Amino acid sequence: MMNMKFPLFRPLAGVFVASLLLAPLAACNPGSSDGQTAQNAEPPLAGAKIGGSFTLTNQDGGQTSDTDFAGQYRLMYFGYSYCPDVCPVDLQKLMQGLALAEKQDPGITTKVQPLFITVDPERDQPEQLKQYVSAFHPRLIGLTGTTDEIAEVAGKYLIIYDKRDDAGTTEYLVDHSRQAYLFGKNGEPVALLPYDGTPQEIADEIKRWTT
Repeated sequence: MMNMKFPLFRPLAGVFVASLLLAPLAACNPGSSDGQTAQNAEPPLAGAKIGGSFTLTNQDGGQTSDTDFAGQYRLMYFGYSYCPDVCPVDLQKLMQGLALAEKQDPGITTKVQPLFITVDPERDQPEQLKQYVSAFHPRLIGLTGTTDEIAEVAGKYLIIYDKRDDAGTTEYLVDHSRQAYLFGKNGEPVALLPYDGTPQEIADEIKRWTT
């Protein structure tokens, strides 16, 4: 697969991908005026061509595949541990939202698996990821891989990213899409989670589609 890396700033990438995904699906929004609930409403991302199989290296140095989560919902966020701004803020809110959903509905603990996939595999080695993800949620799994493996997964999940070339320094930044996905029990796309919302708003959206 071609390496999907394009020079695009995070905010623009997020707006671009979100509009790309949601524009043709607006009619399926569960908040429509016909009073549909999540039980009988079609998920916002139903039928979208997002996601696919992967096998990557987890924070313990072992291999993790999408098939390991068969029968579970997957909360997925792409970023990198050296991100100085949006990634830690987004992850904190998302994991606070997940923790709140787990408190309000303990069954979610076994239903939803959170995943963090790096877009900076050169620096995000397993030991780095292990320290990073442990700060946000005890069940958050961090995934890395080779440059080609990450490029392939990012392409499948419509994540655009670009490593800034700062004269060879190790202190570079990586511009990337900001997306928080919820995938279903068979790996199908379900919804975008409001990473910039409150923990309660995130918890409500998780519960909407998993209970």
